[in-house]
Amino acid sequence: MTRIHSLIPVVLMAGLLGGCGSSPTARFYTLSPDATLTGDGAAMPVSVVVNPVTVPDLVDRPQIVTRVAGNQVSLDEFARWAEPLKSDIARVIAADVGRLLGSPRVNVFDAGAAAAPAWRVRVDVMRFDAISGDSVTVEAQWAVRPPGKAAAVMGRSVTREPVQGNGYEALIGAYDRAIATVSRDIASAIRTNAP
Repeated sequence: MTRIHSLIPVVLMAGLLGGCGSSPTARFYTLSPDATLTGDGAAMPVSVVVNPVTVPDLVDRPQIVTRVAGNQVSLDEFARWAEPLKSDIARVIAADVGRLLGSPRVNVFDAGAAAAPAWRVRVDVMRFDAISGDSVTVEAQWAVRPPGKAAAVMGRSVTREPVQGNGYEALIGAYDRAIATVSRDIASAIRTNAP
């Protein structure tokens, strides 16, 4: 009898813990190319390779990082990037630059020695900050190297985009617009320095 009485609290506790509701489900997000971008001139069917992008260690993680106030940041365990952020940014820049130049030959993969000479783009993201419900800031240093040339054209883009709404969808939309600004600067450098 003592044994049964000692098991009752254990069974009740297990039942209570099991019925406490389900745990939150993770949501996954990805950046998107800007569908509104159009070229500023005639199509340039050039080959461009966007090399791997670097991002600050603070945001180089699966969780989406937002700035709370001052020096405090928040990592949301249930709002995550669907792929590594540096790969996602490179993919979006390649798509944006391709649209701006009117070239289908802009990508993140180097086709090797058999490929046509390509412009090389390197992007180092120095700042990738977000304040929920307010704005995002993207600061990037980039270099564009024309085919067959050692000297690169260097540039820096700093853009702040308002977050138009609440939640992560609005925040990611602001990042998309900020990255489109970086892409415009890169495409402009290629157009200006093309022979």
